Amino acid sequence: MADASAFNFVTTDKLGKYIPVEGAIRRHIDAILALNLVDAEAIRKAGFKVAFDAVNSTGGIALPMLLEALGVRQVIGINAEPTGVFAHNPEPLPEHLTELCETVRREKADVGFVVDPDVDRLALIQENGEPFVEEYTLVSVADYVLQHTPGNTVSNLSSTRALQEVTEKYGGSYSASAVGEVNVVAKMKETGAIIGGEGNGGVIYPALHYGRDALVGIALFLTQLAHSGKKCSELRRSYPEFVISKNRMDLTPGTDVDTLLQHVKEKYSAYPIIDVDGVRINFDRQWVHLRKSNTEPIIRIYAESGNAADADALAKKIIGDIKSYLSK
Repeated sequence: MADASAFNFVTTDKLGKYIPVEGAIRRHIDAILALNLVDAEAIRKAGFKVAFDAVNSTGGIALPMLLEALGVRQVIGINAEPTGVFAHNPEPLPEHLTELCETVRREKADVGFVVDPDVDRLALIQENGEPFVEEYTLVSVADYVLQHTPGNTVSNLSSTRALQEVTEKYGGSYSASAVGEVNVVAKMKETGAIIGGEGNGGVIYPALHYGRDALVGIALFLTQLAHSGKKCSELRRSYPEFVISKNRMDLTPGTDVDTLLQHVKEKYSAYPIIDVDGVRINFDRQWVHLRKSNTEPIIRIYAESGNAADADALAKKIIGDIKSYLSK
């Protein structure tokens, strides 16, 4: 069609129209406040001091509005002006959050929140200035939701096992989906999950809508913190401890990755395997997930165990298996 110019070209000033809508964020916040599990009065009474990092994007507009609506009176914002010029790498990983960690410690805040530029991923900082670890954002919010509305949960194959253990503690069923928000949502609808998301800090709460949403994550987490009477660090220690080791392995261009993955499946066929997205092998409270890239000759190897050393050892074992296979 492109080669034959079999289309009509329309300039942007002639293509459709746009309609400005005022107050969209306010309506979204009102919908969050109307949720049964969001208790703004309890949050107000708790008198929290909250710090946040909006990475100079839209969070600088939405977070102050949300926190005010929730009754939080002591708010310290950094990188809060929505210029679009990010003060640091906008991915909410611990290595990018040192400024917020220091702010939480210095200001003696009860919790720190950091969001990505479109405010769908949420990471937390404990009152001691240590990262809560973004894998545990969903775990903590799900723990609160499941306490009040037991049911099923979903996360993707590369997310922590802690969600499964928390879900089963409340009598629910956990399911793993292929990586990607759309895949998580599809599995949530299939299993009737009441909460789900991804280990990158993406919380999906269908009582509000089927999409990752840092704002509802903040509201639910603060409600949980207010009701529990615990510090962030105490809440964090109450969850099963797991650590994920993330690795990548460069392959020779032309490597038949599908055959490689099939070899790994056969080698570990005695263990439970999920192959809807690469290959995930479940061991006893450990797992390893191998995914190929569709754009470059690499394979990603994620492994989880109860501590960093064991997770690294598991990843290295699988990498060794791959190298052995390729050498033959």
